[in-house]
Amino acid sequence: MKKALLLVSIVAAISFSACSKKEETVITPATPPATVVVTPPAADTGSANMAASAADSSAMAASSAAMSANASASAAADAVKK
Repeated sequence: MKKALLLVSIVAAISFSACSKKEETVITPATPPATVVVTPPAADTGSANMAASAADSSAMAASSAAMSANASASAAADAVKK
């Protein structure tokens, strides 16, 4: 009887220890700092400024052409209504 009680106690102890929850530690890797790249300005900025100026002129010309076409269309619509 004592041996049976000892055997049951050992089996119970083993089964309870097998069911215990193990805590897992999560290790997150450290993120490296962001890399910032600074580029020096180009040596010849005259041609870049000229290209930007030409682009601005083209945009202004297109805008004025669209506005005059819109005005012409409005005038034609008004003439048809009369």
